This record gives sequence, C-alpha cells and structure tokens, in this order.
Amino acid sequence: MEQNKPQTEQDISQQAAVRRQKLADLCEAGQNPFVITKYHQDAYSADLKQEFADLPAEAETGKIVSLAGRMMSKRIMGKASFAHLRDQKGDIQIFVKRDLLGEEAYAAFKKLDIGDIIGVKGEVFRTKMGEISVRICELTLLSKSLLPLPEKFHGLTDREARYRQRYVDLIVNPDVRRAFEVRSKFIKHLRNYLDERGYMEVETPVLNTIAGGAAARPFITHHNTLDIDMYLRIATELPLKRLIVGGIDRVYEVGRIFRNEGMDPKHNPEFTTVELYQAYADFHDMMDIAEGVLSSAAKEILGTYEIEWLGNKIDLTPGWRRMTMIQAVREYVGIDFDAITDDAEAVAAANAKGVELNPAAEPTWGNALYACFDQKVEEHLIQPTFITMYPVEVSPLTKRSPEDPRLTERFEFFINHSEMGNAYSELNDPLDQRDRFVKQAEQRDRGDDEAEMIDEDFLTAMEYGMPPTGGMGIGIDRCVMMLTNSDSIRDVILFPTMKPLDTPKSEKKPEKVGIIGGAKGAVEIEIKDEPIDFSNVKIEPIFEEMVDFETFAKSDFRAVKILACEAVPKSKKLLKFTLDDGVRKDRVILSGIHEYYEPEQLVGKTAIAIVNLPPRKMMGIASEGMLISAVHEEDGHEGLNLLMVDNHIPAGAKLY
Repeated sequence: MEQNKPQTEQDISQQAAVRRQKLADLCEAGQNPFVITKYHQDAYSADLKQEFADLPAEAETGKIVSLAGRMMSKRIMGKASFAHLRDQKGDIQIFVKRDLLGEEAYAAFKKLDIGDIIGVKGEVFRTKMGEISVRICELTLLSKSLLPLPEKFHGLTDREARYRQRYVDLIVNPDVRRAFEVRSKFIKHLRNYLDERGYMEVETPVLNTIAGGAAARPFITHHNTLDIDMYLRIATELPLKRLIVGGIDRVYEVGRIFRNEGMDPKHNPEFTTVELYQAYADFHDMMDIAEGVLSSAAKEILGTYEIEWLGNKIDLTPGWRRMTMIQAVREYVGIDFDAITDDAEAVAAANAKGVELNPAAEPTWGNALYACFDQKVEEHLIQPTFITMYPVEVSPLTKRSPEDPRLTERFEFFINHSEMGNAYSELNDPLDQRDRFVKQAEQRDRGDDEAEMIDEDFLTAMEYGMPPTGGMGIGIDRCVMMLTNSDSIRDVILFPTMKPLDTPKSEKKPEKVGIIGGAKGAVEIEIKDEPIDFSNVKIEPIFEEMVDFETFAKSDFRAVKILACEAVPKSKKLLKFTLDDGVRKDRVILSGIHEYYEPEQLVGKTAIAIVNLPPRKMMGIASEGMLISAVHEEDGHEGLNLLMVDNHIPAGAKLY
C-alpha cells in the first residue's frame, strides 16, 4: 500500500507537467474545457441525500439529476468505477460504468485527475452498501486542475499553509467552510437585529486625513494628487457621530478597520467591526443591545445559549453579569479604589500588587485603576461580563459620570477573557471634548503613538450640538471565534495578513509534510492519514494449502523505481514499465492494470516486483518479472491497487 509521504517540488512539477500535457491533448482534440461558459446544475449532494434518506439499499429512484463540482477521489475498478464529487453542499458518490457512459467517454473519465471540475448527469440510486449515489450517463470536463491537490489529504494542519492558500484549505477541508458560513450568518443576524430596531446602515470613508476614534497606531499612505499623507481608518466612530449631529438618530456601519499593531491570536492588522450610535440613549441601552445581539445569534445560528470556547463552557443566556471596574479590581486584585483619593497612593497601591503604569501615562488615580484591571482582572472574566465606569484618562470620547467625574459612562464586555466590545454614553460637550483631545495630544508628544489626534472638524460638528447618545463597537471577528470555538482570529478571516514567503523563518517544520502550490511559492503542510471505509470490501479466502519456507525463499521480492510507464499498443489492459531494480535501470515488466491506472499516475513511484521469474513474452514484449498488486471486491466489482511503498526505500532493497 502506498504510504502517506511528503511530496517534493519535483513531484509537484512532474505532475503539473503531465496535467498540462493532458490539457494540450484535449485542446488539440477540440475539447478545451475552458471554452465552456455554463453548465446546467439542478441538484446538490446534501439535498439528494436528504430527499432519499429512506431509500432502501440497491433501490432505484428514476430521478435524473445534473450535478457539478470538483472530483475529490477516483477508484478505477475495470469496467466500472467510483468517484466522489464535491459541490457547494457536500460530497456525493458517482458510479461510472463503461457500458452506460460509452467506451470513449469512459476512457476520458479514466484520464481525469483529482481536483478536476466536472459536470455529470445521471440517475440517483442507493448502492448495495447503502450509499446514495448517481449512476452517470453523461460527463463533462468543465475545468482542468493544473496543480495537484496534496496526496492522501485529510485536513491542512499547518496553519500557515491554510492561511496562505485558503482556496486549497476550502477544497480539502470541507469543515473550514462552516466557520465562514457562521460568520456570514452572524453578520446577517446582526444587520437584521439593528434594522428591526430602526437603525440605518451607512458607509464612511476608509481614507482619512486624521486617524481618530480609537487609541491605535494607524497605517499611513500618501495621496499623490492632493500631495498629502492619509490614514487608513482605525475606527468609524467620528464620522458616525457627525451623522448623529446631522439628525440620523440611529446609525451603524459594518466595516473594515486597519491598525498598525502587533499580531497574535486575537489581533490582525485588518479586521471587521460594527459601530452603532443611538441618539437619546446611554451606555445601559448599549449593554442591552450587546447582550441581545450575541445571545440571540447563538440561539438562532447554533440552536443553544450554551457553547464551548477553548475548553470553557460559556453560558450566553440573557442576564449577563454587570460590575464596575472598581468592583472588579476590588474582587480580583484586592485594592479598593473607592477608599483611595490621592494619585500617589493609588499608584503605590498598584505597584505593591506588581502592576506597572504605561511610561507615557500620567501617574494618576485613574491610570492606576485601569492598569490594575488591564493586568490583573481580564484573565478571570470567563462568563459574559460587562465592566463599567472606566477612568476618564482612558476614555477620551466618553461622557463623565455625574456621580464621580473621575469616571466615565463606558463599558467593555468580556467573554472567556477576551474583550468583545466597547461602548459609551458619548461625550457631547464640545469644550470638554477639546480639553481631552489636548491631553491626548500631550500624551502623544510624550511618545504614545496610539493617543488620539485633535480633530478640529469633529469639534466643529459638536459645537452645532449633539444630542445625548449611546454608542458601541463590537469586534465581529472575535464574535465569530466564539461561535465557532476558534482559538485564532486568522481562522475566521478568509485571507489574514501574512508575512511574505521569502522572509526567513525560524520555526520548526512539521515532521510529516506535503506541498501545496507549484514550484514557485510552494508551501509545506502537515498531513494526516485519511480514514478509509473498508466495510463494503470482500477479499479472497486465505489458501489452506501450506508452502514450505525454502520454496517461498526462492522468490526474490525487490523494491523498484518506476522510471517510465506507457500503454502497450493494441492492448486495453497492458502497461509497459521501465524499472530501476538497483542493478539495472532498464528492467521491463508488463502488467495488466491499465483499467485501474493511467501511466502518468505511476511514474516516479516505488513499487514491489518479483525479479527472478523467467522472461515471458506478452504482445511481443519480454516481461522480466511481476509487479505485485492487491486485489479485492467492492460493491460487486473487482478493485485493484498496485503495491507502492515509501520513496525513501532505495531501488533494489530486498523484501524478507
């Protein structure tokens, strides 16, 4: 049996060359698949399996369907073969019979490669072994796959390969699609939730002359015509607040955000948020919306409030815990900031607990409180929790608390120690807002490149008057991570930001790898063995007659390298192999396996042969031995597998 082994760049190149030659042959024969512009598709795999779920074994349906998708497996059984077609909704088996399809079309089918995109037409039935299948009467090659998929592939486990070539990840890992289906459903659910409550969706500029609305380092670009530097937006907050000023009382935007920051399992430089603002509301209203959106999304998409995320059971049932930052620090750090009024005392209390303030931050009571929370509390917040009343120093756009001007009406909510969203009772005092912008600018001058810039136009807008407003931003990527039990933001972003391949890497490579891609930019991936169902296989009984050891020992079994392989003219069964047996590189063996393999599939493989049989002429060609194959019966048809072994075994290695 062929072992699960690495593919080399040479292997990939050889296979790609063979596939390109097949395409050239098709074009020469007037069968270029790329000229086809449309294929009538009237059924999908999952729908057929559901429709005929109660169909008994070996039963016919009389239903003729047209399917289209990618061929993911092929088992040549002689005059009849099986393959699996993968479409948008899943996989389905197709049964290909020479007598039904026609000899010429059947021969064309045998030349197809794994990964080719095909259209098939035929009758739905259930096999003797109970699998819903389509017995095809027509087959059309719709697109030729010029690069081979990884061999014996069941899941890309090397994350870098998955992220770089998501298209391959989606082809070979059907479960990956689910994360992005959940993402799409969540965004749709979010939009419906807000639309039903009278919110208006808008779009605001991605390029801005000022990076505002968040404490983050922006990406900088240059506009040639205006000859000015511009920033990719770090938030949508300030444009949306301008719309509140303009009289759009409920507004939101689902949009891409860009921050030139570090990368880790929770952060990607490019990510998606929803920001929403509601006039005449406060942060308590935003808490209700946050809780409502996420709990209802879990119920609608997953069917339950109780989920698992990274080993923790999370209960999203409405009624989430709400606590102030002072309460949280008192509970988890042991410092009561309610009992502290002096800045120096607050900083000293934090230092005594091993908490250090940001060097660019002023040594104030508020900064000490936030540092304690940031460094000591977040890790404890597993179940959904709203943390409210943030210090004014870290909330430059938030309305002060009427009860304590050191604090603001702000919350962040956390699930499984991850911040999921941020919300305020929005600051609408233009004079206070200017003072806070000035303090942020001073902090920026002290070296904090994430501090806010002064946005004069936004201050002008506020001077026209902004009503009391509640606002919130939620990280969509993290919500999807939670709903899909993902541990990395890259698992829920189709094309995450990656370092170029030509950058040296120091990380250790996996022990078992395959390669996706061509000779340029090939990416190694770790491979798992593919589970195989042998429940429908029959084998010949073992001989009862014994053979003595001396007789057996006379048979010389050797590993042989297949240097060349070609069909024998005028023979439908025979393939001619040119082999390296460790002594010679011109040993010729003929084998009647053309019904099961095309020659190009076998070049470069390592097989097993008996090399001390007397030469035997077949079709006028002397065959110098016998290649070993394994024969079985499957669904009433003979199956055959040429015995192939790891290419690391040298030519001529003797089997004992």
